[in-house]
Amino acid sequence: MHDPIQPAPVRDLLATVLEALDIPHPATVGDGDAHAKVLADRVMHTVIALRNTLDGCSLGIEWTTEYLRERLAEHPPTGYRAYGAPRTEAGQ
Repeated sequence: MHDPIQPAPVRDLLATVLEALDIPHPATVGDGDAHAKVLADRVMHTVIALRNTLDGCSLGIEWTTEYLRERLAEHPPTGYRAYGAPRTEAGQ
């Protein structure tokens, strides 16, 4: 199968952007605030990475992608119950 998105660094950046934005939905309204905070942080870093790429950041697209991955690792989609996630033994 032919990959229509080339060159590879662009595809890698797009995959990282999708990873940043495609996080599990909150299970309940009460989980919405924590979800919104995590998502807002991830969106902010994604916008920075995309802006740097479109502005021709001299560090390059590979560096920008790695920067975004590092920021996403600092803001994992945790701290809230996700829709469809199994409940813990404590019922949380």
